[in-house]
Amino acid sequence: MENALKTQDQVPQWIETWSRFILNQQNNTDQTDDQSLELVQDILMAMQAGDSCISLEDRSLKGLSHHVILDTEAEHRVAPFVYDHDYIYLYRYWHLEQRLSTEIARLKSQSITAVEIDKYQHLLEDPQQKAAMKMVAEQALSIITGGPGTGKTYTLARIIAVLSQSIPDIRIAMAAPTGKAAQRMKEAMQSSFNDEKLNELGLISEQLKQQETLTIHRLLGLGHQHKPRFHAKQPLPFDVIVIDEASMLDLNLATLLLEAVADHCRIILLGDANQLASVDVGAVLADLGQVKQLDQNQVNLITSRRFKDGALIGKMAKFIQAQQETDRTQEQCLKDFENSIVQASTIQAVALTADMTDVVQLEYLPENLNDIDQYYAKLSLGFSDYFSSLKQYLQAEDALALYPSVVEAFDRYRILCAVHHGTLGLDRLNQAMQAALLAAIPNHIQQGDWYVGRPVMMTYNDYQLGLSNGDIGICLKHRTDASQFEVYFPSLDQWINVNRLPKNIQTAFALTIHKSQGSEFKHTAVVLDANSSKLLSQELIYTAITRAKSVVTLLVNPTAFTQSLQVKTVRKSGLTGKIILKINE
Repeated sequence: MENALKTQDQVPQWIETWSRFILNQQNNTDQTDDQSLELVQDILMAMQAGDSCISLEDRSLKGLSHHVILDTEAEHRVAPFVYDHDYIYLYRYWHLEQRLSTEIARLKSQSITAVEIDKYQHLLEDPQQKAAMKMVAEQALSIITGGPGTGKTYTLARIIAVLSQSIPDIRIAMAAPTGKAAQRMKEAMQSSFNDEKLNELGLISEQLKQQETLTIHRLLGLGHQHKPRFHAKQPLPFDVIVIDEASMLDLNLATLLLEAVADHCRIILLGDANQLASVDVGAVLADLGQVKQLDQNQVNLITSRRFKDGALIGKMAKFIQAQQETDRTQEQCLKDFENSIVQASTIQAVALTADMTDVVQLEYLPENLNDIDQYYAKLSLGFSDYFSSLKQYLQAEDALALYPSVVEAFDRYRILCAVHHGTLGLDRLNQAMQAALLAAIPNHIQQGDWYVGRPVMMTYNDYQLGLSNGDIGICLKHRTDASQFEVYFPSLDQWINVNRLPKNIQTAFALTIHKSQGSEFKHTAVVLDANSSKLLSQELIYTAITRAKSVVTLLVNPTAFTQSLQVKTVRKSGLTGKIILKINE
């Protein structure tokens, strides 16, 4: 986040209050100078944007002299701020970068018994995939990146199969940052472990077929106090740890994770560095990719198998990545997109089939959204199969036998947006889709906020219920009491009575693009209205469209869409420099 002079109404009240509080702690007066106040506000605003620090540039630290220490002092003293090579940090994030860089250097230098892979080379044909297997066989730290469909899971399954043959009584942990990502990882790995070639060679044990996946929070044993059960003094008891969707790792979670990795344990990070960075501070995977000293610990897969040559979604992903911030007008930018990908028209219902070719639809929103209901109706078309499956479920004598088909139908389609508020924000979209469901199923039974078919998402970790932030479930009839409702959470294969769930649980026909990370749907509808403009970036639109396997529907404000194609976000961080220093020590 670049420094910029802010007007009073651009600074949230909590940042204004905390800035004054910090500055007044060691002053003898309640007066604070405007430059120091602005600097502290900029630091706190940067943290909100995900930056771990800001560049001081030509600004003075004179007014913060009682609140700032040098990096050379910070190992022995604590202060609100740390000055380190022209960057200024909150102490917490400077310290996290120090701890994380120490762990990266430790894993980089870790000696590990190499695994013989010569006789397994035929399992992979792609040279980058072969290089990934060789890297994992020889290194403690392995980072495997690649865009959608480049075979990250396919490659990982073969690597794990080979390791399980070579390391007696191997202990493997697989985890992801969210419950949904962990569920999708499990499904993808189980599918890969069913590969006929691997089974013919006897490489897949019963243990691998039963391999569980966890959220990183569950893996570390993070509880109510946010203190991990596993840490440097009590490391995780595994020989191999695999983390999927590593682009979602923030500074704090990455630090806690790597500190808990035991000596002589292999850790494999998988992810797509072009996706959105974590919601919290840090862009760990992207930062690791900038460290030349880690070249031997990184392989980027480049051959897409999901998106064949000419497939529109893959072509669109490449188009987004190729865009640079230029002086092109909005008209020129949109014209390039339409000529390369799809012409603007009116979005329609799309029949989803197993072997369908990619479909991309584009409709521009007018400046004045007077007839908003027509757009809600268009977006609800994607849920037609879900509504039909609910009708069958409600009419069936043995409804319990049909709940898997309800879950499957719901997971085919999702609406993704950038903001919570406004006529096409998350809240209104969910209300509109709820109304569409209730209208599609006459005489639908409701109890307060609950009804059969209501999809819900947890917005925080509930350790008592065993639910994580991002876990999604569907409200269905109680299995034994027809007068009650239960929510089924597929990621946990768990049923929970609605009375036990928090009242502020979020309806989830639509998700923010951030919350969709780690998910995959046959069809995604991406909605960007004028209210989205301050949040948009290439990473956001890239993440949104790559959630789709076959169909992307774009319902977008032209100005907002242009911004999402042209603006690239780079988070401010000192992590790469710290890693280089630690490795070179």
